[in-house]
Amino acid sequence: MKTMKNTRKTGFTLVEIMIVVAIIGLLAAIAIPNFVRARATAQTNACINNLRIIDAAMNQYALESGLKTGSTIAAPTTTLMTYIGRQSSVFPTCPIQSSTYLNIDIVGITPTCPNKDGTNHNAVLK
Repeated sequence: MKTMKNTRKTGFTLVEIMIVVAIIGLLAAIAIPNFVRARATAQTNACINNLRIIDAAMNQYALESGLKTGSTIAAPTTTLMTYIGRQSSVFPTCPIQSSTYLNIDIVGITPTCPNKDGTNHNAVLK
């Protein structure tokens, strides 16, 4: 008597694995640029928010100190820390380039951000 063995092997074929890898690659190609764009947008928004906070601190200090437009603030990074309202003792820097902001020592001039892409975010403050 002859017995028939079931010799069917289980598993995935090479074509099935290649299709799954291609689908994962396609999804990654769609998703990764969105994550990069979201990160850049978040950094830009954080930079703009920092500029608003610094501008408000400058205006409040100038009002309380009786400074007029064009007056210079001595040591702005330490002077304005009281008016920034943060628990940290670190003056805010640009999250894009980690550099200090420009025009933070002259009353009446909007602070600007010298970020790496060349755009100034102070236009949003006006």
